[in-house]
Amino acid sequence: MPYQYLYHILAFLVSAIIVLWSTPIVKKIGLKSGRVDRPGERKVHKRPMVRLGGVSIFLGTITALLFVWLSGGFIDANGQVLNPKDEYEIWGVTLGGIGFFLIGLADDLFSLSALKRLLMQIGVSSIVWMAGVQIEFLTVPSLGLTNIGWLSLPITVIWLVGMANAINWIDGLDGLAAGVSGIAAVVMLIVSLAMHQPAAALIAAALAGGALGFLRYNFNPAQIFMGDGGAYFIGFTLAGVGVIGLVKTTAVTSVLLPYLILAVPILDMSAVILDRLRNGKSPFIADKRHLHHRLLEAGLSHRFAVLFIYSLTLWVGSLALAFSLPSGVIYAMGATSLLGYASWKVWRHAR
Repeated sequence: MPYQYLYHILAFLVSAIIVLWSTPIVKKIGLKSGRVDRPGERKVHKRPMVRLGGVSIFLGTITALLFVWLSGGFIDANGQVLNPKDEYEIWGVTLGGIGFFLIGLADDLFSLSALKRLLMQIGVSSIVWMAGVQIEFLTVPSLGLTNIGWLSLPITVIWLVGMANAINWIDGLDGLAAGVSGIAAVVMLIVSLAMHQPAAALIAAALAGGALGFLRYNFNPAQIFMGDGGAYFIGFTLAGVGVIGLVKTTAVTSVLLPYLILAVPILDMSAVILDRLRNGKSPFIADKRHLHHRLLEAGLSHRFAVLFIYSLTLWVGSLALAFSLPSGVIYAMGATSLLGYASWKVWRHAR
């Protein structure tokens, strides 16, 4: 193992330890201050739950990145210090994540309107774009890899804002968003390293440690929720890593990989929006049209529904590994077998 990969292990462990240590403290503060998510018609939980767990995920991820940076871990694939442009992109994603976290935290504390949140998210994403976090290529049918020129700004903003909200929308069952995000972050970590983007992989490693560490308190039955602050931070950071770690390369497969890795939340959000529009409803009005709601209606237990969506996320992630690693086909075959078994179990329950 190249020595620089030790920094990725360090980022993962530091983030996970901070989250495991700080989450009970955040929960206690949330209970004392009354910052709880109360049961409702479209909500699954039956008792008030603290929804500030994103504070712990944020603290763990940022602390891990600062620790690695101070340790000299921001290096390129050759073990050399990052050039200013690449380091600027790393801090662009990090500072953008802070901005999205603050937007979500403000919503958790003060219940902002959807329009205010959207405008602030667009503003932060535009600033991040100016910092160099830019989608510059897209794969166009019959044209192949195409430089998109001035369309880079709106497409990047749509990607960053869309993914932040996609993770927030799937945060409807205990452990669902944290587990899906943790799996996606681990896959992005591996793929970024395979694409010789170790600096972007550091962010993925820190985020993976925070999200998976949070599962200790968030898996069913959950003790605390991540809230909008955590979901926005995770979604934006995953999208940002996809841009600076994968989309920045000019290979066709690399450009497609982040969309494949995050296919589950992307398709869930897209299907819900189309379904709402088809029924003449606003795409921003919450309802029970998400995949996890439909799995519960089919008779699956809370945990089984979450585990099935985990298997879906692992499967699409394994396809990304198959495209980027020589041995990735083996992982894809294993994940396909797991998904097949889970699908068979779902079919039996649905019948």
